[in-house]
Amino acid sequence: MPKQEKTNVMRTLERLKIPYQEHFYGDTEAVSGVEVAAALGEDPARTFKTLVTVGKSKAHYVFMVPVAEELDLKKAAAAVGEKAIEMIKSKELLPLTGYIHGGCSPIGMKKQFRTVIHETAPSFDTILFSAGKIGYQVECSLEGLRKAVPVECADIIVG
Repeated sequence: MPKQEKTNVMRTLERLKIPYQEHFYGDTEAVSGVEVAAALGEDPARTFKTLVTVGKSKAHYVFMVPVAEELDLKKAAAAVGEKAIEMIKSKELLPLTGYIHGGCSPIGMKKQFRTVIHETAPSFDTILFSAGKIGYQVECSLEGLRKAVPVECADIIVG
């Protein structure tokens, strides 16, 4: 198994003295968030994917939803007070955030965007999300995440 490395997300959590646990799934064929949760033996309901969107106002927003769920664009727009939002194009992700598709984390983006997590997140002691690199996830409390990034909760999934 290759030596696991520290990602910028892990370094940020350590610098802020936020307790976390790292998870590595790089030796699997997991691609989707559901496959990643399964590879780690974790509950997909507390494993979150990070989605980057753009609003009608041209402002960017980050939404975190459980990996088995789909972002409801209307609910998401309402949560941030936009008339409409859409997913950004894959090719815009790296220049905008510094992350590639499949390795996007709410922590450590080039710019801090308004971040909204699905309202189920507070019901878990800890949640998992990308550590900023494909093959790596971090697990910490929602409070821990909030120390690194201001996060709001809202109902933002297709229901």
